Amino acid sequence: MQIRTTTTARPRADKARMVADVVRRQINDGDLAGTLDEAGLIEDFTVSRNTVRDALSILRDEGLIERSPRVGTHVVSRKLDHGLDSLLGLQETFVPHGDVRNVVRIATVVAPPRAVARKLRLAPGEDAVYVERLRYLDDEPLSLDITYLVPDLGAPLIGEDLQHHDIFALLEEISGARLGRAAVTVEAAAADPHSAAQLEIASGAPILLLERLTHLESGDRPVDLEYIRMRSDRVSLRSTAHRSRRNETR
Repeated sequence: MQIRTTTTARPRADKARMVADVVRRQINDGDLAGTLDEAGLIEDFTVSRNTVRDALSILRDEGLIERSPRVGTHVVSRKLDHGLDSLLGLQETFVPHGDVRNVVRIATVVAPPRAVARKLRLAPGEDAVYVERLRYLDDEPLSLDITYLVPDLGAPLIGEDLQHHDIFALLEEISGARLGRAAVTVEAAAADPHSAAQLEIASGAPILLLERLTHLESGDRPVDLEYIRMRSDRVSLRSTAHRSRRNETR
């Protein structure tokens, strides 16, 4: 089979984005650290020095690297991976990276919005428990979490140590049952001024907005509905997808 090659020149900006995409992932995976070798990147990607410098400018603006005259280019930060394949709380996820603690802003009983009541399968007029937490890794805020809980499990949870424990672990302890599955939706959003102040980022900065509806394993009962605003400059979401056999062509 003969493979055709194109001679159409690609804009330098396109090439810079391509380089930045690969290098960003290498940094976040921990494959690149310390000083970055510009000459090595030029050779590896077969691009010009200006293209590599444009790519590094993208990564500098994202806060992953710093560039200084006569000092060079250094990796200064990497994002934390939050896997979507396993149903884990933030503390369970990031325990290898530091101390996860919660500042509980609100924990009370509320009349839930109709959409929330419907997702939690609450009876008409039934209350829900509302918990709002600002979540830190060491001294850095990572997410602002709003949680609605079914009342029979949420009410006793209010009296638990929400500052140092994940709600998932407490739910399993209170219910005596395992959590089974969660439906997760992820969107890109801009931080509103209040959320930005809590997360210590600029107003309008990009964030990850997750909606997660979690069910007990027994009876597949929905018990926990969360709206999570997560700093996209500190966290990346990772999942492994498997192709279903019914999608295979014959």
